[in-house]
This record gives sequence, structure tokens and C-alpha cells, in this order.
Amino acid sequence: MTVGTESGLYERVHAAADHVRARLGGRAPQIGLILGSGLGGWADRLGDAVRIDYGDIPGFPRSHVTGHAGRLVVGTSGGATCVAMQGRVHLYEGHDARTVSLPARVLIALGARVLIITNAAGGLRPEWAPGTLMLIRDHIDMLRDHPLRGPNDDRLGPRFPDMTRAYAPELRAVVKDVARARGIALEEGVYVAMPGPTYETPAEVQMLQRVGADATGMSTVPEVIVAAHMGARCIGISCITNKAAGITGEPLSHEEVTETATRVRGEFESLLDGVVAALVERGEVRA
Repeated sequence: MTVGTESGLYERVHAAADHVRARLGGRAPQIGLILGSGLGGWADRLGDAVRIDYGDIPGFPRSHVTGHAGRLVVGTSGGATCVAMQGRVHLYEGHDARTVSLPARVLIALGARVLIITNAAGGLRPEWAPGTLMLIRDHIDMLRDHPLRGPNDDRLGPRFPDMTRAYAPELRAVVKDVARARGIALEEGVYVAMPGPTYETPAEVQMLQRVGADATGMSTVPEVIVAAHMGARCIGISCITNKAAGITGEPLSHEEVTETATRVRGEFESLLDGVVAALVERGEVRA
């Protein structure tokens, strides 16, 4: 039995997409963006924008975290029609991975075949100062739940999707070129997803450093998994908002996360502007 038959996942995804599509006047997004803590302001600059609260979209989970507006914005940037999520939900809010990843499925169902997924993350590299931007090369999943667990619906994707190119190398090259051209410092590394809502202990941070992670957060991986499942390509960008526990000896706080994200907002938005325009110029998305 498929998920579509058993739990209605396919129907839920397309009911939400149909509701959004009815508000768009025939526009079909080519690029989807999931904007993490303190990073949602980029969507306010989209042209000819349509704004839809998550609560108005059937079956769409709502965000209750500070720094997540909980709104879908569809508009134009760099010659592309974009659909941007201002905030996301997390496992630590009580959702399962299937629910957390449903909005990403909706973006893809609307037509976005490239997703740009951003997050605020703790830095595991002591030399990276807060405010560093990191292009995600790969991830380690330690969330203890998986969005594809259970029966598979072949209408959404294959039972065993490959994750070798989850963060598309050709799209990472675009981001690096844009950063270089705009004089934006950009690191590259491995993101590890932890369940939260507690920040990691110093011992956990040491473990994550030893297994090869460069940044840690509480999101992103479920969305990347379902994008691979549905055949979409991903770019992942972390804003390193703090050094992880034990590196400085100072306590961590969500206020520090949002303050750092706000401080680097101009640089982050410039990078997104350039990446969206470059994806169109290089034919990675249809204009």
C-alpha cells in the first residue's frame, strides 16, 4: 500500500499546491527558497509579490519560532518567479519529519525544480567567526526521524532515492562564482542536523567535529531528502550565527542567533540576489 493511499500525503501536497496556485494568476515558480531564522527578509524584496499566511494553506504546518514569520511569498527576482518560505517548522516543535518536509514538497509541486534552503547554524570550526556564510557540501542526519519512513508513494518519488548529489555540484559552483564576483566571503562544509531544541553539549560538539561536521543546526535535512525524493536540485547555505557549545565557554541563546542573522542580512541577501539571477542566466532554471 502506498503512502498516498494510506495517509494521503500525495493528496495533501497537491491540495496545498492547488490552493496556492489559485492565488498566483497563472504564474509558476521556478525557484523555491526556504529561509531560516532571521533570514526571511529577502522575500520582502520580491517584485509583484503575493503573500499567503501558512495558516491559510490547507494542511500546511505553522511555525511558532521567533524569527520565522510563517508566510509564503511568491514574486519575481532576477528574471525568475520565486516562491519563498519565511520560516519553517521543526521536529522539536512536536512535528514528525514527514510534516516538517511537507512544505518543501509543496514548493516542488508548484513548479520549483531548484530549492535554495537556508538556515542559522552553530559553527564547529573555531576559526569561523559568527556571521560566516557556509555553502553546504553534504550533510549528516542525526534527527532520529526520517521523512521517507513508512510506505512509499511512487507518484512522489522512488523507494530508495540516491543522496550522492543531494547538494547539486553544478549549483554549488554557481554560488561560489557569485560570491567571488560580489566579494562575499563564503566557506564550504558539512552540515549536521540535530533534533534540538537544546543546543548541543560540549561533548556532543567534540563528537560532531570528529565525525567531520563543520556546522550544526536543527533543520534543512528533511527538506533536502524530500527534494531528492521528488527529483529537485538543492543549494544549501548556512549562516554561522554562533560558535557551538564549549568553543568559547559562553552560554548560547536564540537571541544571539537572530542578532547575528540580522547583522549579515545585507551580505546574505546580496548573495541570494546574485544566485537567483545567475541560475536564470546560466539556464539552470527556465526564464
